[in-house]
Amino acid sequence: MKLTILGGGGFRVPLVHRALLGDHAEGRVTRVTLYDVDAGRLAAIGGVLAEQAAGVPDAPEVTATTDLDEALRGADFAFSAIRVGGLAGRAADERVALAEGVLGQETVGAGGIAYGLRTVPVAVSVARRIAEVAPDAWVINFTNPAGLVTEAMSRVLGDRVIGICDSPVGLGRRVARLLGADPDRAFLDYAGLNHLGWLRGVRVDGRDELPRLLADPEALGSFEEGRLFGPEWLRSLGAVPNEYLHYYYFNREAVLAYREARRTRGAYLREQQEAFYGSPSLATWRATLAEREATYMAANREAAGAGERAEEDLEPGGYEQVALALMRAVARDERTTLILNVRNGTTLPVLDADAVVEVPCVVGAGGAHPLSVSPLPDHAVGLVTAVKAAEREVLAAAESGSRQAAVKAFALHPLVDSVSVARRLLDAYVNEHPALGYLA
Repeated sequence: MKLTILGGGGFRVPLVHRALLGDHAEGRVTRVTLYDVDAGRLAAIGGVLAEQAAGVPDAPEVTATTDLDEALRGADFAFSAIRVGGLAGRAADERVALAEGVLGQETVGAGGIAYGLRTVPVAVSVARRIAEVAPDAWVINFTNPAGLVTEAMSRVLGDRVIGICDSPVGLGRRVARLLGADPDRAFLDYAGLNHLGWLRGVRVDGRDELPRLLADPEALGSFEEGRLFGPEWLRSLGAVPNEYLHYYYFNREAVLAYREARRTRGAYLREQQEAFYGSPSLATWRATLAEREATYMAANREAAGAGERAEEDLEPGGYEQVALALMRAVARDERTTLILNVRNGTTLPVLDADAVVEVPCVVGAGGAHPLSVSPLPDHAVGLVTAVKAAEREVLAAAESGSRQAAVKAFALHPLVDSVSVARRLLDAYVNEHPALGYLA
């Protein structure tokens, strides 16, 4: 079975490769093709993968190319993890937004919209090549903003594109551990959009165990989300929010922390990865990854007084295990339940059928099918529908080149507080990013 990794020179590719090395079952991935527009990064990551595979029996054959069609031919699965504009683009997104006093995070707020505006046209172009060159391939999307990009690609590929994220995985793992439950046996009643979801129940043998956690202030304050949001707020919500909701619930504090930081997250990662790609090896990759994980959402944790990340939360990723489980389920019809980004259908009645949502799905040879979840409470409906409206304007702008739609995308987002700010943001981003010239 062949897996094509789009963005194959990306820093996190060795995580996917490591997961593949642990799979020795029949029907596993035997060929991996790395695709990237940057030949130097491809060579660097190719060397790390070769070191990682040394001595591993039946390791997949790895090849690399800068030719997209060549990479896609014969692919059974395509894993998309591209970054349009690179980390320099992310750093610029953050800097421009913070200058206006709003959030510039790569998937949330103004930064997420800017990233989406330059990524969606590329993602749609890639989807069209997949439809032409590898129409039977399943696409696993990890390109951010993951929900938005998955929805854009689904307009070309339908249900053959499925989005994944590691945030719900980590949240479910932490809560299940606190409840003494096996995460593989617990059903996580989780719903929303990518980076905008809530865990409303943890059912073990038909019994919801989450109320037990919500009633225990000491336990609530002992894990990542509890320290980030505070036990009192979690009890008020009657749910555990995805960590990215800290940007919404504590927006002033988050913006202040980011403005006072010595450098933004994007600038930090750019500097860190430049050092790695300048001297790539498996050892330097591991050291760089460990530092990256330890500083994840550091500004938010500082604003909340949450302290350092717990030792058990420093294990990187989780998304690569989701990707592997997804491929196994589809290729071998090994039915499983995963939280994924898929077209809504009738799962969340407040959204239309084609809206991509993040919910538990049953996965098998026929793809991913969303399961029933508890209705969203009014406060969640408000955020989900507002953010989806902003995403839809991004899609409209990317399709038509409409400057009006792009301004509307910024202005409608809950974390952008003025139409005037929205207009200035778009002007600044167009000046910063050549890829946004279509909106000039």
